[in-house]
Amino acid sequence: MPSISASGPLAASRLLLAGSDPKEARLAVVAIHGRGASGADIIGLADAFGLDDVFYVAPDAPGGAWYPNRFTEPLEANEPYLTKALGRIDEILALLKGEGFGPERVVLAGFSQGACLSLEYLARNAGSVAGVLGFSGGLIGPDAANRPETASLAGTKVFMGCSRGDPFIPALRVMETERHLADRGAEVETVLYPEPGHSINADEIGRAVRLLTSVG
Repeated sequence: MPSISASGPLAASRLLLAGSDPKEARLAVVAIHGRGASGADIIGLADAFGLDDVFYVAPDAPGGAWYPNRFTEPLEANEPYLTKALGRIDEILALLKGEGFGPERVVLAGFSQGACLSLEYLARNAGSVAGVLGFSGGLIGPDAANRPETASLAGTKVFMGCSRGDPFIPALRVMETERHLADRGAEVETVLYPEPGHSINADEIGRAVRLLTSVG
């Protein structure tokens, strides 16, 4: 899908925009890239999904990374960068709300570091979005099995896909993330693929499209 132009606050937001015109879109997707990539990379999800009623926005992380260290390190090892990255999502959701996209019409979609950030945002901010697509990611911090958050995630849809042999994302962390979100009421679909690697495959795209067509 070609990039689109916008006016007002969106035009000054430093976001890459694609997909449907925001005034006509059914849903907005915030696409969050992985380490060493950019918004221009992750915005390609618009073409991959092929949905003509979705508006996409993609931010760029300063220096190409949302936080400096591995996502399983102690939280303080990735501060203050992690807090700033989560704050950037706050800013984007506020902009989208100004365009008429309430929480029930917004989905976060991230790959790798972007998936970790998206899932972490949801865990900390119940009711903030309708769903999350987490491609090769998990909750951030040394322990995802004993999280402090308890607010209900009922009505929130989550898809997580990852290779069982992903070199960066432990399968155990993916499953711990699923349990934490599901225990709080989220509707979570998780698939661990036998093929090795760190990428988004065609099956994940298909499952993501089904989630996107079921919300908004």
